[in-house]
Amino acid sequence: MAVIEVNHLIRDFKIGGGGGGSLRLLHRLLGRSKTLKRVVDDISFTIEEGDFVGYLGPNGAGKSTTIKMLSGVLVPTAGIVRVLGLEPFRHRKANAGSIGVVFGQRTQLWWDLPLRDSFKLLGAVYRVEPERLQRNIALFTELLDMGGFLDTPVRQLSLGQRMRGDIAASLLHDPKILFLDEPTIGLDIVAKENIQQFLKQINREKKVTVILTTHNLDDIERLCKRVIFIDKGRVLFDGSAEGMTERFGGQRYLVLDTEHFDERTWDGPPIARREDNQLWFSIHDDKEIASMVAAASERVAVHNLTVKEPRIEDIIKQLYALGEA
Repeated sequence: MAVIEVNHLIRDFKIGGGGGGSLRLLHRLLGRSKTLKRVVDDISFTIEEGDFVGYLGPNGAGKSTTIKMLSGVLVPTAGIVRVLGLEPFRHRKANAGSIGVVFGQRTQLWWDLPLRDSFKLLGAVYRVEPERLQRNIALFTELLDMGGFLDTPVRQLSLGQRMRGDIAASLLHDPKILFLDEPTIGLDIVAKENIQQFLKQINREKKVTVILTTHNLDDIERLCKRVIFIDKGRVLFDGSAEGMTERFGGQRYLVLDTEHFDERTWDGPPIARREDNQLWFSIHDDKEIASMVAAASERVAVHNLTVKEPRIEDIIKQLYALGEA
């Protein structure tokens, strides 16, 4: 079942020529008028229930603007957006009860209150029944390992602790959809892995649909089943993470660790490159691997072999380049 439908979505912003009275007068004297800038440019996609989607792109691509329209904060200039069958900006209250939102650079927690009290206040805001609220607080405290700081004021929490608290807070009312904007930015490896594992679990067990914007390549590899990549307000790629790798991943290599290699007498498979005692062979078809290994083993001693997959960093670079073309 589709939980999000976006059809030919457009969002323009007026820039220049604004400000207060004196600034407006100055703009008028200088002949400056407001101009339109298109930030989201005819985007369409559908997201199914239980999907975990990476919504990716460079800064200024239109990611946050799209999320704000999906959450009802912004009104589209044109096009249609529906979340669980409703237009978010027309049904803000109902939409807010069905979604959770986390912005990595902001917090929805009360700075001077203990984390537990912030949860209780948010439960009241969303009118969550007391028993269900306590059950969710207990569950998320266990899954996110928050027991040691649940009664600590938010201002005293580390970045990783606060982010765990923010993610838990966004799920207290059992939303069907979770929007995450850079949830692991600035976190250490342990904190990042804890959050990634939790998100995978609630996506799998609670069927929460997750839309993730991130620049963290590890998030993409570990979490996202599907990737939508946008740039300059337009979709450049929409498909599985594996499909993105296949389309933009470039060359795969069979790498053999060997020694006593003499290229002057080599008559085996073509070598793409050599790095010290490593021989790199281009892979065009997985069926070639066995014959490559057999042919190389007849000519040199092979101590180890690996298949080098395309790096996702290189894939993202190619997509950026495509958007600039």
